[in-house]
Amino acid sequence: MTEFDYELFAIRYATRDAQRSAHFIGGDPHDGPMPMDYFVWVARGGGRTFVVDTGFNAAVSEKRKRTFLRCPVEALAALGIDANGVEDVILTHLHYDHVGNFDRFPKARFHLQEPELAYATGRYMRYPRLSHSFEVEDVCGIVRLNYAQRVVFYDGDAELAPGLTVHAVGGHSAGLQFVRVKTRRGFVVLASDVTHFYENMASSRPFTTAFHIGKMLEGFDRLLELAPDESHIVPGHDPLVMKLYPPPSPELEGVVVRLDVPPSGTAPSRADYSSHQ
Repeated sequence: MTEFDYELFAIRYATRDAQRSAHFIGGDPHDGPMPMDYFVWVARGGGRTFVVDTGFNAAVSEKRKRTFLRCPVEALAALGIDANGVEDVILTHLHYDHVGNFDRFPKARFHLQEPELAYATGRYMRYPRLSHSFEVEDVCGIVRLNYAQRVVFYDGDAELAPGLTVHAVGGHSAGLQFVRVKTRRGFVVLASDVTHFYENMASSRPFTTAFHIGKMLEGFDRLLELAPDESHIVPGHDPLVMKLYPPPSPELEGVVVRLDVPPSGTAPSRADYSSHQ
């Protein structure tokens, strides 16, 4: 089978104001503003379209006090994609900001690491410190989709299509996975929440929402192993992504960026922190 070069996009659908101390375990000695963006991603090639994560909706945004910029499902239309026809959705994990709107994809099969559903329905959800990251109706919805034979489970790394693979790491959530996509600039790694910001990985300081800190640290290493270099890794929530990558057209400025072209600048890297390790 031939590997295809996929087009790869990030769609920004929400944002929130936050402080640096909210994004690093142990806080940050230089506390100050550090906003967080929310994305869904699209890989398109070889006659197939993969939507990576499905965001949250306006009701959940209001409940959690996020700034809702646009419906991520409706925003797919900017790329000529109708959610009603999408057949493949990759869920990197089941946190509220990655699986909401699953019900807006009536034909899709959902690709998920099996340990994630076990985690989201298991004993640890009795602890609000862990369960707060999930919306129970989303989790119940995925259970129903499984009964409808619409969830494809993995237990580790897997190839979904030529040039497109998923890789299990855990850490932030028990069944977290990231996605590696072959593009015209080589392999690009969609980190999702393996690293929320460039700086989490660069400084080896994990994000504050954690199930297993050791696996979070190992996850940084896995990203680096599977990417040509750090410039081919795209973090899950960093506003810098929208500044480093170009929109596919001028009218989509601030809404969609292309990830299959090189970034226009540099992001924080491990080299910047090597003297502090």
